[in-house]
Amino acid sequence: MPYLSRIRINPLRAESRRYLESPHTVHGAVMGGLPGTATDERPLWRMDSDDPHRPHLTVLTRARPDWSHIVERAGWPDADGEHALVRDYAPLLALIEPGREFSFRLTANPVQNSPTPLSPTAAQRKRIAAEQAPARRRGFRMAHRTATEQLRWFLQRTERWGFALPVSRTDPPAAGLEAEHANSVPLGRTATQTPPDRADAVPREVRITARHRRTFAKNGRGPRVVINSVTFEGRLRVTNPEALTHHLLNGIGPAKAYGCGLLTLAPIKSVAAG
Repeated sequence: MPYLSRIRINPLRAESRRYLESPHTVHGAVMGGLPGTATDERPLWRMDSDDPHRPHLTVLTRARPDWSHIVERAGWPDADGEHALVRDYAPLLALIEPGREFSFRLTANPVQNSPTPLSPTAAQRKRIAAEQAPARRRGFRMAHRTATEQLRWFLQRTERWGFALPVSRTDPPAAGLEAEHANSVPLGRTATQTPPDRADAVPREVRITARHRRTFAKNGRGPRVVINSVTFEGRLRVTNPEALTHHLLNGIGPAKAYGCGLLTLAPIKSVAAG
């Protein structure tokens, strides 16, 4: 049975600052909240910092967790209120059906595979120099770094993830929803096609709300790990409940251990006609 948790983080505490700076540290804290029997658990997590003074750690687990150690080290253990909300995820999953709309949030690591990086790193140069059959080279995983590329990466994959993006209800488009950019899909085209710059492009309900580049070393030593994370928010319409449920439970894209891949939904309440 999956559980979705939301843990309040106090950004002024020393341990909290480590959480906000190092995805590797958060991963260890998340794993520490799972029972010893959950040896094959692959939790998904995301640091939500809409309010930088009151960030929250959102975590999806299969086993019921205990976050008391995070509250003690990085929260407000003696303050009023509920410090760690843990909710059964099954009721939300039961709402997923074709045509239903939800608001969503996804923090992901948009990447592409390229056999010929323009600016290879030292490790990539070493691997290229050691190759005996360059024609059969495996692609290098490269991050999309511009907002346009990141939005295009997102739009090209929504169909396989089991949802579509409705046409924007904002007129004129809000920031991040301009028709000439990569988060728009021309009339008659699908979201899997690269949207060209055309006047008949239709802006979709998605925007980028945060972009971060974090560099850290595993266990404080060894080669540096670089994660380019992007947070997408908007409104989606379910097209394939099985595919969407799979990606909700298993995550989207790479770097899942480091705070990427967690897609969360919130039902959209219908407004009764007055």
